[in-house]
Amino acid sequence: MLEVDLQIAPAKDSDFSVRAKFVAPPGVTILFGPSGAGKSTTLAAIAGLVKPANGRIALDGDAWFDSHARVDKPIHQRRVAFVFQSLALFPHLSAVDNVAYGIDRALGRGERRRRAAEMLERMKVAHLGARRPRTFSGGEAQRVALARAFAMSPKLVLLDEPFSAMDRELRLALAADVRAFVDEAQLPLVHVTHHRNEARAIGDRVVLMQSGEVTASGSVDELLPKLDDTGRFDLGRGGAA
Repeated sequence: MLEVDLQIAPAKDSDFSVRAKFVAPPGVTILFGPSGAGKSTTLAAIAGLVKPANGRIALDGDAWFDSHARVDKPIHQRRVAFVFQSLALFPHLSAVDNVAYGIDRALGRGERRRRAAEMLERMKVAHLGARRPRTFSGGEAQRVALARAFAMSPKLVLLDEPFSAMDRELRLALAADVRAFVDEAQLPLVHVTHHRNEARAIGDRVVLMQSGEVTASGSVDELLPKLDDTGRFDLGRGGAA
């Protein structure tokens, strides 16, 4: 179980702050809300890329950040797989070497590459093994990035709108593959998306963020029907103002 209770101070020349409190048990938790709500900043804080002003972030009781106890574990100790919208694949490495990069270096190079090849096959892009990212289609690049994330045996997966540039059919296909991995691994995954159908296809629960704050949370079936396409409550759908 991921526990998040944090406050992020405004950056210079800004008055925008983030206050987020929620839990994410094993399964898929959707961070939903309009652009600029603080969703990506919250993910970055969980990963250790942004330091909160105060609060606590813990996984299964292990504190990754605790302002009172002065705990702030570095990124490499958190074992988080983070897939950005930009994907951040290494352009000079083949698909199999991109995936192998995140696997435990205690294993030999041959074993890391073998495991990487297995994950590429699972993500349905085994044919890309020897090719470099510049030759991938958009959907292929997404699958390689997900293979790299899953191959590192993470304790937590964070997805920051990695499917946003895909068409609806491809988004839902990728969501189904992510859902299958999470069900098998039984770990928490926090996924930022603006797409309602994608949230329904992949999510168990929804955490709604607006103007830097968590304003509601609940199951996908409970909360999503009450929201309009901007992530705001729609009174015509039975939501609350």
